[in-house]
Amino acid sequence: MLFLADVLIAFLRLVTRVFFRAVEVSGREHVPLTGPVIFVGNHPNSLLDPVMVLTTCGRRVRFAAKDVLFRGPLRPFLDVLGCVPVKRRQDQVKGASEDGPSEGSPARVDNAAAFDALLDVLRRGEAFGIFPEGISHTRPELAPLKTGAARIALLAAAQGVPVQIVPVGLHYRRRERMRSRVLVQFGAPIVVSAGANLDDAGKRGDVDAGAARALTSTIETALRAQTINTPDFDTLRVLEGVRRLYRPDHIELSLAEQTELLRRFIDSWERLQDDAEVASLYRDVQTYQHTLRALGLADDDLRAGGTSRLVRAERLLAHAFFLLVDVPLAVPGVVLHAPVIVTAILAGAALTTRGDVRATIKMVVATALTFVAYVVLGGGAFAARGGGVAGGVAAAAVVVGLLLSGDATIRVLHRQAELRRGFSTFVALFHLDREIERLAAERERLRARLLAVVDKHAGSVARIIEHDEHGDEPWLDDDDAV
Repeated sequence: MLFLADVLIAFLRLVTRVFFRAVEVSGREHVPLTGPVIFVGNHPNSLLDPVMVLTTCGRRVRFAAKDVLFRGPLRPFLDVLGCVPVKRRQDQVKGASEDGPSEGSPARVDNAAAFDALLDVLRRGEAFGIFPEGISHTRPELAPLKTGAARIALLAAAQGVPVQIVPVGLHYRRRERMRSRVLVQFGAPIVVSAGANLDDAGKRGDVDAGAARALTSTIETALRAQTINTPDFDTLRVLEGVRRLYRPDHIELSLAEQTELLRRFIDSWERLQDDAEVASLYRDVQTYQHTLRALGLADDDLRAGGTSRLVRAERLLAHAFFLLVDVPLAVPGVVLHAPVIVTAILAGAALTTRGDVRATIKMVVATALTFVAYVVLGGGAFAARGGGVAGGVAAAAVVVGLLLSGDATIRVLHRQAELRRGFSTFVALFHLDREIERLAAERERLRARLLAVVDKHAGSVARIIEHDEHGDEPWLDDDDAV
């Protein structure tokens, strides 16, 4: 079963890579590699949410899933992944709303078997995931959290099993659209030490209600820190870049400080985006980031003084391969997969009115149609060659060709900006030392402008990084310190 689970996860990872233009992961270093872990996430996009956690966290994760999913065609896949059915009050009434219990819902549901199964996962040192909001929704704020995750963690701790709770923030740029982008953010773990709530109630399989509420409040705070909202994904990316520029090389910030600093930049951008000086700085930071990505560089490369000759040669060859191999190979892929994409988009619009479900439908339809198309084309090649060994070879060649072309299409779509600047990027890679020197100087200019803007607009807000920690620079005036 574990082998099948690994195969299915690998397949889902491929599917998400096709469905999304980019999947960016932040904070994966916070995910414990071993030991009992509970992943708790926000729930903005239905069945895609557990898939995103499962394919990015680097661990096998069993998910708590509403029991109604086990009554349909998804059950074999849920069983392979080891998902645990959980009853929800609103699901016990036919036609009830997703938003919560309605008239006729039972006062309570018995989830003792689910709790025992999830506790067993932790006792074995494994990981499970849960969405404590209890519902998938499109609202911008978190829904009130259920106490289930906290109760299970406290029960495990009471039985001598230390648990780490990892908050996961899922941010979809445009949740309903194919080839959109998604950011998965893993936060610092909340440690529930063995012996927590170690009393008679804990040993009997129950926890103190006050302790469960307190831990749920802590989980909510940690989860809110990972679900920062901006108008769109590009804005978040640029303001993350602004945060990195603002930090001096010799200063290390805690995760809480990084989060608070990003929140401040987001709030300031919303207030000041019409200011000419601020808007100009934003555009120039965005251009700087585009150039770094096109050259395969990161902001840290400039802090560290550049890259080795071997790395530069690898990037030059990789870009040459992209232009000379991937781009021509992607042309038939675009033609062949276009009808699949169009059909999936139409199906998503026609089959549901719920924004948090539409993307899931699109992904399922696109995956199924792609599989059918490959089978039909492979079967056609088999029949055209008269079957037998020759037909099998022809069918295999067609399917391999389709896979290679599809993979090339994904890479080209992912790197559209590099395609538009393909030749200029190629030339720049030949002179990477010069480009790094130029970008390092540009970085310092951007940082100087940023510090001046912060001094101008920060007002009396207490600094996360003290004024003098930025150094004695000519653009900083001690009279402006806050």
